[in-house]
Amino acid sequence: MALMDINVAPLGTASPSVGKFVVEMQRLLAEQGLPYELTDMGTTIEGTVDQLLAAARALHESPFLMGAKRVYTVIKIDERRDKEIHLGQKIRSVKEKL
Repeated sequence: MALMDINVAPLGTASPSVGKFVVEMQRLLAEQGLPYELTDMGTTIEGTVDQLLAAARALHESPFLMGAKRVYTVIKIDERRDKEIHLGQKIRSVKEKL
């Protein structure tokens, strides 16, 4: 398993607010059935790299389907092959050490 942090920013819209785009992207993620967590600055998703890249493609396309003229997407993927990693595990590990 791997973790992907993704931030999708629709540009060229009539308003600086992006809430309606975020809501639609969260609906798309829920349909895909992958574990995810919305944060203040993006979304973290857990899955195989293939699943994550497919999710990234769908999320990137979503604002275009809603009328955005430009979309800027930033993706970070963390994959470990020596042990499994899961959503929230890194945060729990740091908190345990504090």
